[in-house]
Amino acid sequence: MTEIRRGQAPTPLNREEFALQFMRSFADPAFGAVKEALTQVEQVAWQNYDAGRKAPVTQKAGPQFADPDYDLSVEWKATRDRLLAAEQRQKDPQTRSRVLLINGAARNDGTCPGEISKTYRMSLWAQQVLASLDIETDMLDLSLLASSYDLHIHPCKGCVSTAMPLCHGPCSCYPNHGERQTNDWMAEINEKWVAAHGIIILTPTYWYQAPSVLKLMIDRLVCADGGNPDPTSTHGKKAAEAKALELKGWDYPKHLAGRAYGLVVHGDVAGIESLRRNLADWLNWMGLIDAGQQSALDRYVGYYQSYAESHEALDLDEKFQQEVCNVARAVAAAVGQLRSGALRKPDAALTPARRK
Repeated sequence: MTEIRRGQAPTPLNREEFALQFMRSFADPAFGAVKEALTQVEQVAWQNYDAGRKAPVTQKAGPQFADPDYDLSVEWKATRDRLLAAEQRQKDPQTRSRVLLINGAARNDGTCPGEISKTYRMSLWAQQVLASLDIETDMLDLSLLASSYDLHIHPCKGCVSTAMPLCHGPCSCYPNHGERQTNDWMAEINEKWVAAHGIIILTPTYWYQAPSVLKLMIDRLVCADGGNPDPTSTHGKKAAEAKALELKGWDYPKHLAGRAYGLVVHGDVAGIESLRRNLADWLNWMGLIDAGQQSALDRYVGYYQSYAESHEALDLDEKFQQEVCNVARAVAAAVGQLRSGALRKPDAALTPARRK
């Protein structure tokens, strides 16, 4: 057994510190009328935090798991059951083809910027093209993280770096009720990915990188590439058990492999090519299949022009508009070929020399 290294975790909050942290969410004077009730709620929240009540509602795992007697989170089990149902629908040849459109921009007119993003407009163009080809679409607008009440994609905790089997798929790190890490959007987002036959990511470039809302989702999808579908095999987050499982030989299952993908990456000054390559490499790593040369687009819109006129620059760039639509057409064609059995990754049957 390899050594488990420890010593980084912060000291838990004491009673006074916890109360101060909890009450920061209720600084608005309007909460003054219910101060006594808030104090009662804070007391219960402290007790849950102090006791580490991560998953307060559980049920016995049952015979389909390695340890049928393990107390499994009811919320995790419900998410897992929805993913299994989505996978079954996705593989049913009688269902309509489905493409997930992901808007990776953080801007929308419901929050501080006061204006929709150019990326959102692009996603609508792609949606129209796919609808004309009788393909269902699912729109995932990640800007909702910035404009929706108490909606979160909590950060990945890096379980995979301790051992791959410690990274459960779907993710079992959240919700963590004792830490108030709840309302995690990833349960719903995972279902959208699983249900899709094709994925199109449309994103701006922020400081040479993916926008934070998109990167949060990307990191949390690590459980879809090699993740452990059975938390009872590690009895929750037991690092020693997970290390032992990996060292015995882990097969790193690719839960999203075989779906087609397309990319639309845009910017105004720099960084679009590296971001497009990074996203393509990530999707290829997970076993998704690119839909051809016209399915991967990186372009500047309003190059070195004013931010204030960026939408007008997009209006004028008719060639770019056509290219975005061609990304959707390419993914639609690839989805059709995939579902008919005419398209597959050429190296799908090869066993990698380095498994990870």
